Amino acid sequence: MSQANEAGAREQRVTPLELFFDLVFVFALTQVTALMAADPTWLGLLRGMAVLTVLWWAWVAYVWIGTTTSADDGVARIVLLVAMGAMFLTALAAPGAFGQLTDVAGGGRDQALLFGATYFAVRVVHVVMFRVIGRDQPGVGAAVARLAPGLLLGSFLILVAAFLPPGWPRGVLWAVAIAVDVGAPLVTGTKGWQLSPHHFAERHGLVVIIALGESLVALGVGVADQLYDIRTIVVVVVGFASVACLWWLYFDIVAIAAEHRLATAEVDVRNDLARDSYNYMHLPMVAGIVLLALGLKKSFADIDSPLKLTVATALFGGAALYLLGHLLFRRRNMGSWNRQRAVVMVLLVALIPLGVLAPAWMSLVVLMSVLLGLVIYETLHFREGRRMVRSHRDAHGENGEPYTH
Repeated sequence: MSQANEAGAREQRVTPLELFFDLVFVFALTQVTALMAADPTWLGLLRGMAVLTVLWWAWVAYVWIGTTTSADDGVARIVLLVAMGAMFLTALAAPGAFGQLTDVAGGGRDQALLFGATYFAVRVVHVVMFRVIGRDQPGVGAAVARLAPGLLLGSFLILVAAFLPPGWPRGVLWAVAIAVDVGAPLVTGTKGWQLSPHHFAERHGLVVIIALGESLVALGVGVADQLYDIRTIVVVVVGFASVACLWWLYFDIVAIAAEHRLATAEVDVRNDLARDSYNYMHLPMVAGIVLLALGLKKSFADIDSPLKLTVATALFGGAALYLLGHLLFRRRNMGSWNRQRAVVMVLLVALIPLGVLAPAWMSLVVLMSVLLGLVIYETLHFREGRRMVRSHRDAHGENGEPYTH
């Protein structure tokens, strides 16, 4: 990439149309939480994570469109709006994606078919848009030609799964479809893509905020029917503080350092770094937040009673999964591990039995205490490095120094 193109890529920013597109993903996350809340079993959680994965991968595909070219005007704008409409229908059908919401009218099968058909349409539009872009960018065209078979095959298998009997046949085909869809970029590589690093990092940062917002929505919905006595208000504040800690752990330093790392990486390694650290390693972060949202929502059903094992796993395990995403993210970007976050991740997993034995309000208090302790420790223990990173970012725009803790 030439220096002129490099400079242009650095200046590209998220457009209003892309933000509008992300609103569809907001709805999709609420639907995934609704799916798991309606069936808070191990199978229900597994189904929710499967649906989240395919929705995430569809969203990721359109991030690459936005970072490669401007899709905010002309025919591209219309095509992207069509894709948004298809993805909205995909999200709408998400609670019945496996046909589990069956009734005498066959509504479960109808939802599974709607999910599969619209998801396949979203993927087709994505490939078509990139083929059009590739006419003026030969490298992108070649990259799409390598990637398209895997993307279309994976989404087509999900459509075929809608015609199979509910149960293990459908689940097996879903597993194969996800493996093909998600694995395709690893097999085909990233050669030829043109990446705007700041735009790419900003889109993923915004989707983390979206997921955190869904946690707050779940918290609010979970307490909507409660009497607003002082104890309930205190527990709500505790839940909010837990979500705020997750925000802090990502946006205080990590997002700044990772964006700097991506922007300053050599062009020939930047695409791989973007694919691995943002596309793949943000998925466990978002999945962890969605699981936490489920845990928060279910905790307020009866804050004086212990949680079911699956809900306790969602609550504590979701926060742990979020931190696992952070560990992998840092390892890929900086080549090192964050020891204190690894310790807290293990501690959160060890606290799952507490959720089954103690009242729900106690689990929420313990969760907040652990996360808040991690935030305080990192803020104080690495205050000098933190100050340098943030002050350098403020003084030099977005090219802050990498974090070292």
